[in-house]
Order: sequence, then structure tokens, then C-alpha cells
Amino acid sequence: MDARVLIAGAGPTGLTLAIELARRDVPVRIIDKAPEYFVGSRGDGMQPRTLEVFEDLGVLDAVLAAGMAPVPIRIHLGGEVVGERMMFDLVDPTPAKPYPTGWFLGQSQTEGILRDRLAEFGVRVELATALTGFDQDADGVTATLSTGETVRAAYLVGADGGKSFVRKALGIPFEGTTDESIRMLLGDVVAEGLDRNFGHWFATPDEPMSGMMFSPLPGTPHFQFGASLGEGETDVETALPAVQARLDVLSGGTVKLSGLAWSTVWRPNVRLAARFREGRVFLAGDAAHVHPPTGGQGLNTGIQDGYNLGWKLADESPELLDSYETERRTVAARVLGVTAGILQKYVDGDEDAHRRGEDTQQLDITYRGGPLSPEGTGELRPGDRAPDAPLVDANGKRVRLFELFRGPHATELVFGEGALGEHGHRIRPAGSAAAGAELVDEGGHAYAAYEAEDGRRVVIRPDGYVWSMS
Repeated sequence: MDARVLIAGAGPTGLTLAIELARRDVPVRIIDKAPEYFVGSRGDGMQPRTLEVFEDLGVLDAVLAAGMAPVPIRIHLGGEVVGERMMFDLVDPTPAKPYPTGWFLGQSQTEGILRDRLAEFGVRVELATALTGFDQDADGVTATLSTGETVRAAYLVGADGGKSFVRKALGIPFEGTTDESIRMLLGDVVAEGLDRNFGHWFATPDEPMSGMMFSPLPGTPHFQFGASLGEGETDVETALPAVQARLDVLSGGTVKLSGLAWSTVWRPNVRLAARFREGRVFLAGDAAHVHPPTGGQGLNTGIQDGYNLGWKLADESPELLDSYETERRTVAARVLGVTAGILQKYVDGDEDAHRRGEDTQQLDITYRGGPLSPEGTGELRPGDRAPDAPLVDANGKRVRLFELFRGPHATELVFGEGALGEHGHRIRPAGSAAAGAELVDEGGHAYAAYEAEDGRRVVIRPDGYVWSMS
């Protein structure tokens, strides 16, 4: 075969999946119909769980260096600053949650970091290469490309966006709604005179919840902007003069815009594919589910689709492949509910619409009750995210559980006595007679997080979720 897996679409979802496969030495090709890489912000918010995924993929340091923490939002009413508010509470890390607060970085920069990581495995995105057709049989998929090439692969993954060619070719319904009564003007622009240490909300005193938001984009001179559009606004102009005129009404003409990178009119498209798999063809990211931008969930959910699917495609076990749709479609349905709920708060003029809570962090995603998660008891159960914890090795060096999990393998933790497998680690409490032989839980955080007693065994899946506990 030309590749074990052919990925259509080189956004964050496809790139994450490609890295997951490439680091397992799975032959993979990733194509994209675009003639050049997208430049712009789009999905610019990364949730805490995605930061944990990025640590495992080896890109977290680059993402943190290029991005920025959440900043306060200045509220401008009638051209006057009347206050500030935070979208997120800045939460201190804990032993179990090392990255409890989201991070901001424009999508094109995130994609660039992922492409660089993929290139380290010798795989590069093939631009100007569209998927034009495919057929599948019992042994694989035969795909035709716009370049005239025919590719034979064991599996095809459609990570090709909301207008997915792959989904449409399979005839999979994209169930949901497009609401024409709620629209937003979105884009990236340079805003002279705006303090980049803050986000900015511009509105009028009589309509404080209807206005324009400007968020600084790290590493660029641009701000991402979003403006709510009225029901009577049709044929909305997206060019720079129209954006400037809209802001002038709200700001009194105090901010000069330039360098419009992109702009579009967005409509709430809330849809979920009826199936995420058809034989040897899978859907991931926006090809499988599209969300309102409220809550910053779309990019994150797509990345975690790729993270879930990669190790399963590498293994090729029917049980693992069958579990992908069950696990990720359930998550996507929940995310649709969360984002639609936040959008409704904006529509209703809720003053807390800007606030984000734990339901958007994706740390509480669980696959409990799924095909890979046997029933359990206690606060931590099979299917839950595996917590981090600090440990000390025999030489006194500090090491975290996430460092032990890092890589393409599953990990077994044995608390106290017991035989170890290839990727097993024995953890002992501080002060035990054999302390120092393996890893010592000096602070008791690992024992507490895993509700462990001596002899407990916990197997962690390659994607960082609890597989089994005994």
C-alpha cells in the first residue's frame, strides 16, 4: 500500500492524528486541497486538556512560548472604559492538574507548530492536493487525488472540515441546524491604540451586551474581532471600511483599524454526523461535528478526536476501532450542548455570558460506560482522565506521572508490591521499607488521586485515560 492511513485535511485535527501515527512508525500521508497554509486566528483558545495532549505530543513548550495566558477584558461603553472582567479565573496548578487555565494562540500558529513536529518524523503536508473520490473494499481504500494520483491505503480519515467531501461522499447525514437569525462578523485586524495587555469589548450604554470584541493575538500585530449582527442586517460588508465604520459607532472613532487579514460572516451551524465511521473510513474534527465558537471547543474537540483515533488505527484491533465512534460522538454531542448554551446566554443578554467554567476545560471528559471502560467504583473509574502527580525516583530526581505516560505506549502503575510489565512503574509511599527502590510518592498525591492501597494496579491508555483498575 502507498500508506497505512490517508488523512484528508491538514488542520489541527488531521495534524494531531498524523503525529500520533507517525510517532508509532505507521506510514501516513496527509493532504489538503488548499494551495497554501491558512494565515489567521480562527480557533485561538486551547483548553487545559488540549495542553496536556500537547505535552504528550512534544509540542507544549513551543505552544506556551508562542502563546499567552488569558488577559482581562476592558469594557468600553460609549467610548469610556467602565470596568474590567476576566473570561477565565487564573487557577493555580495542582499535582493532578498541571495546566488548569486555558492558553491563547492563533490557529495558524498552532498548525505551524504541529507541522514542524510532524516533519520531525519525516512526514509533510501535501498542499494543493484534493481528494476527488474513493472506494473501499474488505482490505483497504482506493483514493483518487486532484493531482491524478491513485492512492491505496488501509484507512481513510476525513478531517476535511464542516463541508467535508468525505462525509458527503459517504452519504452520512449531518444532523442539526443552521440559524440565520444569529450571526457574527469575525476576522483579524490591526487595531492602533488598543492596549494589547487586554481584550476589549465595545458597546453602547443602552445595549451593553451587543457590540464588538477585540482579543490580542500573540506573536502578531493583530486582534481577533467579533461583532454581533442584528436580525435586520443583510448583505453585511466584511471589508475593512465597513468594519471600521461599525467600530466607530461604538467607540467614538478612537481606534484606527488596518491590515485586515481575513473576515467572514458566521452563522450558528450546530451539527453532528450521524456516524463517525463507515467501514475503513472515519470522520474527525469539523467533518464530524461543528459548534458555535462560544466556549472555544471546536479546535480542542477536533484535536482530541485525532488523539483518540491515532493509537487505535495504529493497533488496528477491531475492538479499538469500533470504540472510536462511541467514545468521541458522545463527547461531541455534549460539547454541542455546552457551546449552544453559552451562545444562548449572549443572545439573551446575560451579563455572565463571557464567563467560562469547568464545563469548557475538557478535563472532565470521560469514557465511562464505553466499550473500553469496564464498570468501576470510587471517584476515579475506568474511562476517566488519568491524573498527574509528582514522584521521586531512586536518585532523588523528581518525575511526574505525565512524564511516565508520555509516548505511544500504555502504562501500568503498580502501587506497592507486584510484578511489572514492559511499561510498568511501581509506586511506593514515602517511608516504606523499600522506599527508593522504584518511585516514591513523597507527598501522597498519586496514592490519593488513584485511591490506591498497596497492590492496586491501574492501566493507563496511550491517550491518557484509565483503562482498568484492580
